[in-house]
Amino acid sequence: MKHNFRELKVWQEAIAVAKAVYVHSRQFPDYEKYGLTSQVNRAVVSIASNIAEGSARSSNKDFRNFLGIALGSAYEVETQLILAKEFGYLSEDSLDNLLKLLHSLEKKISNLQSRLND
Repeated sequence: MKHNFRELKVWQEAIAVAKAVYVHSRQFPDYEKYGLTSQVNRAVVSIASNIAEGSARSSNKDFRNFLGIALGSAYEVETQLILAKEFGYLSEDSLDNLLKLLHSLEKKISNLQSRLND
């Protein structure tokens, strides 16, 4: 069953999280341009991208699989943001705000996964 990804709240939230992460990653040092900055930006884009790609699949089983990949990317972003804070690139407040957004998104992805039963 195909879904219109643009209408999915989980995709819309993934876009908002990506925008927030990009805003904060611009503050990372220049020498991280090809390191952590690039990694966190690729991973956060992967969340919305996998939701969109999975929504076009012909079965809910396939969609669930792509949601699992999106969830993995969300955990990857979470880890990278924690590292950014540990390296002194993010404040505690910025990290807390980004993690709140990510945790909300992770729950929505998980909930959608569980609702997609064949």
